[in-house]
Parts: sequence; C-alpha cells; structure tokens
Amino acid sequence: MKDPRPPHPSQAQGEPRDGGLTLVTGSSGHLGEALVRTLRAAGRAVVGLDRLPSPYTDVVASVTDRAAVRGALGGVTAVLHTATLHKPHVGSHSRQQFVDTNVTGTLTLLEEAVAAGVDAFVFTSTTSAFGRALAPGEGAPAAWITEDVVPRPKNVYGGTKVAAEDLCELVARDSGLPCVVLRTSRFFPEADDTEEVRAGYDDTNAKVNELLYRRVDLADVVDAHLAALARARQIGFGRYVVSATTPFDAGDLDELHRDAPAVVERLFPDYREVYEPLGWRMFPRIDRVYVNARARADLGWEPRYDFRRALDLLRAEEQPRSALAAAVGAKGYHPTSTGVYTAR
Repeated sequence: MKDPRPPHPSQAQGEPRDGGLTLVTGSSGHLGEALVRTLRAAGRAVVGLDRLPSPYTDVVASVTDRAAVRGALGGVTAVLHTATLHKPHVGSHSRQQFVDTNVTGTLTLLEEAVAAGVDAFVFTSTTSAFGRALAPGEGAPAAWITEDVVPRPKNVYGGTKVAAEDLCELVARDSGLPCVVLRTSRFFPEADDTEEVRAGYDDTNAKVNELLYRRVDLADVVDAHLAALARARQIGFGRYVVSATTPFDAGDLDELHRDAPAVVERLFPDYREVYEPLGWRMFPRIDRVYVNARARADLGWEPRYDFRRALDLLRAEEQPRSALAAAVGAKGYHPTSTGVYTAR
C-alpha cells in the first residue's frame, strides 16, 4: 500500500541544504557553546536557543516554549538539540521538571522541526541511559556497552533521556524526519561527583584514566554531532555511543574488573613513566567499557583524543585535552554553589 503521507523534504540523501541555519539548543551550556563556536568558526549560519543568555545564545527561551521554538526554527535546516536537565539537577529539580524539559521539550522541538521542514535532527543523549546495566555483579567481568545493551535507567535523568530518545524514533518513523541520537559519555570539566574519586585522585588523573573506557573530549563530541548531521538523511534514524575509542576488547573484561592496572600496563608499557612523576595512579578496577565502533563506522567519525593521545600530550608537558575544551571551560549547573558543581 502506498504511504499516504507527503514525503518529508529531507528524505533525499545528502547533507542539510546549503545556506540554511543550524539551530543549537542549550547554546549557553558546555556542548551548546562548543557547537556554536565551531559552526561560527566554519562560517556556518547558526542560531542559539537557551533559557540563559550568553554570547552564544540568540533566543532566550525554554525548549518547552512552543511559540519561541517555532520562531527560532524560521529558515532552519538542521537542529542540534543539546538542551536538557542533567544528572546534577536530580537533587535540585522535581521529576515533573525533568519530564517537562527533557521529554515535553524534546517533543515540542521535534514536532516544530517537522512542521518547518528541517532536514536533519541530532539529539544529545547520554550513556547514563544505560543505568543499572553498567554495574556488573561482584566477580563478574566488566560490562561491554554497545548500542545493543538494553537501558535500565536508575534515576529520572536517565529515564527521561530514554523517553526522549524513543520520541525521536517515533517522530522519525512517522514523519520521515532524519534523526540521530548520540549517547555521549562524560565530557564535563567539573570534578567527579563521587567523594571516593575526588579524594583519591588528582582531577586530571581521574579524567585521563576515564579516557580508557567512559570519557570523551568535548572537541570529539562536537565532531560527532557534525558527522551525525552530515549522515542523518542517509541513516534515517539511529542511536550511537559516543566515547573515546577504547583500547580494550571483550577478552579484557574479566581482568579489567579484577586488576585494571595490569591490563593497562600490558597495552601501554610506558604509562607508569608518565604517571609516576605526576604522582598519578590507575583505577584498581574498571567496571564498564563504552564501545564506539558503530558510531565510527556509520558516522565516519574518528575521535582524536584517547588515552594514547593523552599520554603523548602529558609527556610533552601539554594539557591532555583539546583547545576547545579549555576555551569553553567549566560552567556549572546551578545559580548558586552546590558542592562539586560550580555556580553558573
């Protein structure tokens, strides 16, 4: 039976139309600012939307404000939707606020993007969506996390991001709007949210350790979003894990959860030479490994910052992060100080 719906303007393959605007939501945040900076530097026309004003925000409004969203989408051919309530908001915002922003706000943006004839939509999700699937039992091997792992959210943040992902898929299937979901691992610059890590490790030490299995540099996250825009119409709908390329394989999982330093030393015999003068150490155990193979294959994305790159930069007495990550810096999540999260 012939589909009675008119074809979506973006159903032809290829990149979003030349000359159109890219809308970035959450443009005052870490990733939103980085995307606006990068697009502007490339000479791309971009409009930023955020509830907080900043040099990277053109429309000060919430994604739940349908009229504002509709107005911001005028002339827009591509959407990068990064606006969200984050994990640090779990203690300060109600579940209803999470639903309003992360679920209803995403649906509003999706529906208005379809109405505006947008060519490509990229939704920033999170590896927190996997939730309880990330915690292997005592004596079990580390978890090997690909897109095939079924999410088991453990808080309202993860639950609402999974719900928003499902809305992306529903609208994409129903309307033909090309939509790519990126489950990003850690890229925030703030200190770790667990007291054990903050007390036991230098902050940069902890972040470099995480590049082995659960962290990604901000510049690589930006590259993944732009690659997703370029491939969205070819893909139609897809979910992808976005994390630094791990050096581990499935055969390392058992030992990683028992003796991570032994595995790291086998793969990087020089890592102790770099770590010891700094007083650094490796985590004793690694409980999960994020696998980006599908994102690299389908999106044509190649992250530039991994554990090897970090070691080389440290040896050269340089910071083990991108210039973009340094330029954006820390922003925080609340208007007043809330412990490890800086004031905004």
